[in-house]
Amino acid sequence: MSEPLAGTVDLATGNPDPELLPQLGPHLQSLAHIHHPYGQPLEFRPLVAFAAAEFEDDGIPGHSITITSGALDAIDRVLREHVRAGDRVVIEDPTLPALLDLLHARGLVAQGCRIDDEGPEPDGFQRALGSPVRAVILTPRAQNPTGAAVGAARASELRKMLRRQAGALLIEIDPAGPVSGVPAVTFVEPSRPHWAVVRSTSKFLGPDLRVAVMASDATTAGRVQRRQALGIRWVSHLLQALTLALWSDPSSGRRLARAADVYRQRRTTLIDALAAFGIDSHARSGFNVWVPIREEAGAVSALAARGWAVAAGERFRLRCAPAIRVTTSALASHEAQRFAADLAAVIRPVAATSA
Repeated sequence: MSEPLAGTVDLATGNPDPELLPQLGPHLQSLAHIHHPYGQPLEFRPLVAFAAAEFEDDGIPGHSITITSGALDAIDRVLREHVRAGDRVVIEDPTLPALLDLLHARGLVAQGCRIDDEGPEPDGFQRALGSPVRAVILTPRAQNPTGAAVGAARASELRKMLRRQAGALLIEIDPAGPVSGVPAVTFVEPSRPHWAVVRSTSKFLGPDLRVAVMASDATTAGRVQRRQALGIRWVSHLLQALTLALWSDPSSGRRLARAADVYRQRRTTLIDALAAFGIDSHARSGFNVWVPIREEAGAVSALAARGWAVAAGERFRLRCAPAIRVTTSALASHEAQRFAADLAAVIRPVAATSA
């Protein structure tokens, strides 16, 4: 995704609000003693223990933890160990463009499943699983780009369907973790032989850390870690230790809860502002609002002329209807009202003029 033009309000790139990220300075000096020589464990064991406890608190088995250089690195490594070119992979439609690019680069066949505000639509999910698939990739909360979040009842329904593909690899993506705005749910069951839950720290600790934690079955963890040892060897222990320091800080719980509340308020403020103009939009969690729209390119261009940078939905979609993605993580209330009025003027100029 290209960088927004100077002078525009960036609602396109999906970044967290820097003001809601932890300050690095107080923790950096405490890392001065860390030196990780060759031949030592790949993982920073205190981070592994902390991440395991976090997963367990969310009902996700934490017996096998792997540290990777971000969520996409984890997904790529897990896919490499379980699928081959030509295999079918069920994904959400729409989904993250980088995931689509990754599947294409690996020669995998993306089988899209339409989603609503609570994640994969059951009928569509059942159809997607109707023929053999080798992997299923789902985002239970803070789904990018729609903000969908799976509730307990929907999760139970989808788990039953997943049992029919018991041999398929299951990957869950948790892109925003504790600032998602909704509780974690999981589709993982003890009977599934191969699975991974990937939790990125980018949205609540900072994108530049490039650290993700992954819980998985023991076989998957072993394969990924052995392959890591042949390539990057390990994720920098300085980054791992900094991740732990920021995440486990005594004030972290309060800060993350506040950030989740702020993100929720900004998200709902825009949804309400759009609704006042009769514009439908979707987002139950996370940073992004998905706005169905007839013609993406023209709307994106017209909004840019009014000082707003948003993301066209084309890069996120397989077969679902056109839309734009609006990132609300740093969108002030007065800006939300102005954006809603400008979007209404762009897509329904006559109605907006009379509003």
